[in-house]
Amino acid sequence: MIIQSKRVWVCGQFLEAQIEFEDGKITRIYNYGEKEVDKDYGDMRIVPGFIDVHTHGAYGFDTNDANEEGLRNWTKNIVKDGICGFLPTTITQTEEVLTKAVANVAKVKEEGYEGAEILGIHFEGPYLDMVYKGAQPEECIVKGTIEQFERFQKAAHGNIKIITMATETDDDFKLVRYLAEHGVIVSIGHSAATYEEASMAVANGAKSMTHVYNGMTPYNHRKNGLVGAAFRLRDTFGEIICDGNHSTPAALNNYFMVKGRDYAVMITDSLMVKGLLVGTRVLFGGQEIELFPDGSAHLVEAGNLAGSTLRVNKGLQVLVEKALVPWDYAINSCTINPARLLGIDDRMGKLVAGYDADIVVLDDDYEVVQTYTKGIARL
Repeated sequence: MIIQSKRVWVCGQFLEAQIEFEDGKITRIYNYGEKEVDKDYGDMRIVPGFIDVHTHGAYGFDTNDANEEGLRNWTKNIVKDGICGFLPTTITQTEEVLTKAVANVAKVKEEGYEGAEILGIHFEGPYLDMVYKGAQPEECIVKGTIEQFERFQKAAHGNIKIITMATETDDDFKLVRYLAEHGVIVSIGHSAATYEEASMAVANGAKSMTHVYNGMTPYNHRKNGLVGAAFRLRDTFGEIICDGNHSTPAALNNYFMVKGRDYAVMITDSLMVKGLLVGTRVLFGGQEIELFPDGSAHLVEAGNLAGSTLRVNKGLQVLVEKALVPWDYAINSCTINPARLLGIDDRMGKLVAGYDADIVVLDDDYEVVQTYTKGIARL
């Protein structure tokens, strides 16, 4: 199949070009008009498929639910947002609940599903800080051990790819070093780490930071905190929720301008209320949350932010049009940067011959016109 547009994002620029793909892979990039095409998208933007490394659920399903059909429905429908790959993300709960949750993801991944690719599991908690726990239920927060994590990873059939943890609670960085040695990405989050403690965690194997600004020690010019570490450690990845609610457009601009084009990772942190009606209330991690008109989700009792219902395509719009982030910084954050974080940038994140044919077509309002996952049109 060959598609074309006058705005195809290749080689870090928009070019008039054609993309040919076959058997799930991009086979050639041609000059615009060079070959007869199956679909001409005019001057719509054609970009790489989006990757979301931190998303809890949608359409009434939460990763912790351990429901096969709920997960399959999610993978099938998430392509509406242009997402071609994602990590179902857990929230802190009992060992029994989390074991069932990761086992369910592994089962669905192995038995088959449609839509966006399950790239692994993001294990958020239960090794977190009490003060910066956010919406994580404190009664289930525990001190991390290698032995317990090995049980989780065994149940997950090795699919846990990222773990969010408060690294300052890990004595001698024993668990951090073990995870790094075994190919699991340690992301510092829901953490009371100082700037110095965060720096030492990175020096001992941590590779990323979870939803920068949220659930972490703030920046101060004398006490730089984890936010300061996210700014200063520029070759460390950092997730950020780009809905304009969790962080203002000005804060988004500050982060991206400091971090640069290669290490910022847009996430949705979306919850099961995504795709449901405003005012819907559901249980999340054992606590009731409500969907607000602005797309944010709040704990009903405490009132604080619990997560979002962000669509990646709209996060891109927030970054470019409200936060005034350069286009290449913004598009990299949801394509090649998460691919590099996961170590799959040899097949995903770019429109290049030999890569997976994961392609998104956007109109001028950033709405998804078509998503191709491994060359299959999904809308």
